[in-house]
Amino acid sequence: MLAGIIPGHLVESLAHQEWALWLLAVAAMAVLMVGADRAVHAAAKLASALGMSKVIIGATIVSLGTTSPEACVSVMAAWRGNAGLALGNGIGSIICDTALIFGLCCLLKRLPLDRFLLNRQGRIQLGAGILLAGLVYGSWWIVGMDLDRVFLGRWIGIVLLALLAAYLYVSIRWSRQHPQIIPDEAKEEMRANHRKERVAGNLLMVTIGLGMVVVSSDVLIASATQICRNHSVPETVIAGTFVAFGTSLPELVTALTALAKGHAELSIGNVIGADILNVLFVIGASAAAKPLAVDNATFYLMIPTMIVVLMLFRSYVFFGRNSFRRWQGIPMLAIYVAFVLLSVLMFGNGR
Repeated sequence: MLAGIIPGHLVESLAHQEWALWLLAVAAMAVLMVGADRAVHAAAKLASALGMSKVIIGATIVSLGTTSPEACVSVMAAWRGNAGLALGNGIGSIICDTALIFGLCCLLKRLPLDRFLLNRQGRIQLGAGILLAGLVYGSWWIVGMDLDRVFLGRWIGIVLLALLAAYLYVSIRWSRQHPQIIPDEAKEEMRANHRKERVAGNLLMVTIGLGMVVVSSDVLIASATQICRNHSVPETVIAGTFVAFGTSLPELVTALTALAKGHAELSIGNVIGADILNVLFVIGASAAAKPLAVDNATFYLMIPTMIVVLMLFRSYVFFGRNSFRRWQGIPMLAIYVAFVLLSVLMFGNGR
C-alpha cells in the first residue's frame, strides 16, 4: 500500500512539468533494474542454500514479489470503484507475462524445459486461466447472457485466495521432491558457511531487492501514466495495455536479468508463477475487496487472448523435448502486438 501512496502525491505535484516526469521515470527504471539484479542474484543463492530448485524459487518467492505491483494497483482500483482497471490489469498482465516476457526471453536464448516444473506448475498456470474464464462466461450464461449483470463477487475472491494458500503449500512440497541434485561439494560449502546465516542473509537481500522493484515500478507507472494523460491518451487504453505492461515490468526486468546472469530457470519459473498469482492473488484480492464488473474489452478480447496464449504455451511444453525453441518466441510476440493494436482500435474510445 505504501508503494501506491508515495508516487500519487509526487506525480500530482509534477503533472505540468513533463521534463520532471520523464526524469522520474528514468530514475525509477534505474532503481528497478538494480533491485531486480539484487533479487535474482540472492534468489539463486537462496535456492542453493535451501537445496531447492531455482524454478520453484522463481515460481514462488520471486513471483510473489514481482506480482505485488499488480496486486497493489488492482486492489486499490477495485476499492475506488474502477473494476475495469482492476480486472483488466490482472488479465492483461497474464498476457504480457506469457506473450511478451516469455516470448522475448525465448527469442533471446534457448530456455530449458523443466518437465518436473511444467508438468505441475504449468498445469496450474493453464488451469487458473481456464478457471477465471469459466467463472466469467459461466456467470454471463447464468444471468441470461446480459453482460451488464456479470460480476466476480466477493465469494469468488475468497475462493481464489483460498486456492492461493493451497498453491503455495503444494509448491513448497514439490520443491522438496524436485530431482535437481546439489553436488556434495556444494553441501559441504553450505555447512562450512553456516547455512542458516546464508539463508537469512539471502532472504533479506531478496526482500530488499523486490522492495526496490515494487516501489520503483509503481513510481514508473504513475509518472508514465501522467505523461499519457497529458497527451490525451484514453484511460481505457491505459488500463488495458499500458498499466498491465507497467505492472509487469518487474517480471520483465527480473526475467531478463536472470537470463543475463545464466539463471534461465528463474525466468521460466517467474513467468509461470506470475500467471498463477495474477489469477489467485491479484484478481482474488481485488474481488474480495469489492465485486468486479466485467466490461466489453475484458469479455470479448482480453480473456480469449489470455486463453490462446496459455494454450499455446502449453502446446510448446507438450510437443517440446529438453528446451524451448527460439522461434517459439515469435508467435508469442506477434500475439502481444496484435492484442495491443486491437485494444486501441476496438476499445480506444471507451467502447
